[in-house]
Amino acid sequence: MKLTDILSGQFDAKEWEAKGYQLPKFDRKAVVRKTYEEPTWVHFGGGNIFRAFPAAILNDALNTGRYDRGVIVAETFDFEVVDKAYKPYENLSLLVSLQSTGTIEKKVIASVTEALKADPQFDDWKRLVEIFRKPSLQMVSFTITEKGYGVAPADLERGLLPVLAMGKVCALLYERYQAGRLPLTLQSMDNCSHNGDRVRAGVFAYAERWQKDGLVPQEFLDYLNDETKITFPWSMIDKITPRPHEKVKQMLAEDGFEDNNYIETERHTFTAPFVNAEEVQYLVIEDHYTNGRPPLDLGGALYTTRETVDKVETMKVTTCLNPLHTAMSIYGCMLGYTLISAEMADPDLRAFVQKIGYIEAMPVVTDPGVLNPYEFIGAVINRRLPNPFMPDAPQRIAMDTSQKLPIRFGETIKKYLNRGLDTQNLVLIPLTLAGYARYLKGIDDEGNAFQPSPDPMLSELQAIVEPLQIGKPDQDLSCLHQLYSRKDVFGLDLYEAGFGEQIEGMVRELFAGKGAVRATLHKYVSAR
Repeated sequence: MKLTDILSGQFDAKEWEAKGYQLPKFDRKAVVRKTYEEPTWVHFGGGNIFRAFPAAILNDALNTGRYDRGVIVAETFDFEVVDKAYKPYENLSLLVSLQSTGTIEKKVIASVTEALKADPQFDDWKRLVEIFRKPSLQMVSFTITEKGYGVAPADLERGLLPVLAMGKVCALLYERYQAGRLPLTLQSMDNCSHNGDRVRAGVFAYAERWQKDGLVPQEFLDYLNDETKITFPWSMIDKITPRPHEKVKQMLAEDGFEDNNYIETERHTFTAPFVNAEEVQYLVIEDHYTNGRPPLDLGGALYTTRETVDKVETMKVTTCLNPLHTAMSIYGCMLGYTLISAEMADPDLRAFVQKIGYIEAMPVVTDPGVLNPYEFIGAVINRRLPNPFMPDAPQRIAMDTSQKLPIRFGETIKKYLNRGLDTQNLVLIPLTLAGYARYLKGIDDEGNAFQPSPDPMLSELQAIVEPLQIGKPDQDLSCLHQLYSRKDVFGLDLYEAGFGEQIEGMVRELFAGKGAVRATLHKYVSAR
């Protein structure tokens, strides 16, 4: 069983379907031909999240028979991905959805019609220029990670032959401008807040420099600024796509599926002909397009307003997912866990995050209307975090915790204060923040040293709690004022907010001695 067999026709469809493989229901040859002639969508970033989500929902849209165009992927960073993960399989891939029950679902993704290396050193660049000059092009999207939107001063000096992604996109937009100021929407699908603004900032950094250097006219900037021509909508995307999983590879091999080899490029991109991803997914997009758009709503995407996208993002980041992750990571590290899924089998930890979400954070969440906050948390707690296929570790999630606390917890506390709500309802969120002081000591609940995860403020914050000792319940806690008054760490001065003494009391309990973390966690969780 090979992916390329599907295109050659030399395969037994009944055998594939009998083994649970969902096959494309559309005429791929017709879609490839139509897309080549009249492309509508180019996507920058050919990694696992693209194949597992945007390409997969387009595949679902094509299966409805109500659309006839595929997506062209353009890789800007790791060109080996095109050579090793796309071309040998004629742009097909296998999506393996990892169910929380321990089973998998398998779907052949055939919506990608071309895979191009987005760089002038390759012939593919001529094809990209041709595509960007086509009136049919509607959307350029991105999953290039937050770092991919960066702009380096040296790259700005390279003129119209930049190396970085945003520079290449700007050069292609200039081609589109020259072709008649054709309309287009640039749609980030990366998991970062207000992501459309990042695309816009990157594009304009190049355009403004080039205009200053006399390489492009002012009219090009006017074109980019004209929202009847060019738009940069926001989106909220949420789906975990880990590296190819050994257990998945074995399950596919047992089926007789041969395209299950691992691929690691020289740039250390980890991929495979198959992509494994969690079953739950969300893509909420600001519907602000200038030339029409592919109907991704046929595959489950939600189109809405910018305000609603922002509400969904806020709901996820401050209530329904990210705070739960951080609370689990802090206490998971201290209790010796190395897997988030294993933490969810711990009654104290499961109740801890469940009550943070439903009892403490939910009263200040703004319901975005398109996604129900209660259902979102329910999916997180019952399907996402316990998923045995998700090899996510609290140690990874605990990275950069000092940068996450202001948004994930500080905003909730602020809302309680601004709305005049009863702050006595907040117990487990203060317990999370108290746990951070214990975590910074780098000593687990058994008294063993562990290395806290990388964080730009780690050394500075560890120095503050250095006087504290485990096993001395009556020790002086005055150093905590220096920690919990830090607005840059917690989003507000917790003493001014009225939580200082409460948190100090919890810290005293957490430092009482061996087993104190478990005992304190159990005490407060059970009391809620």
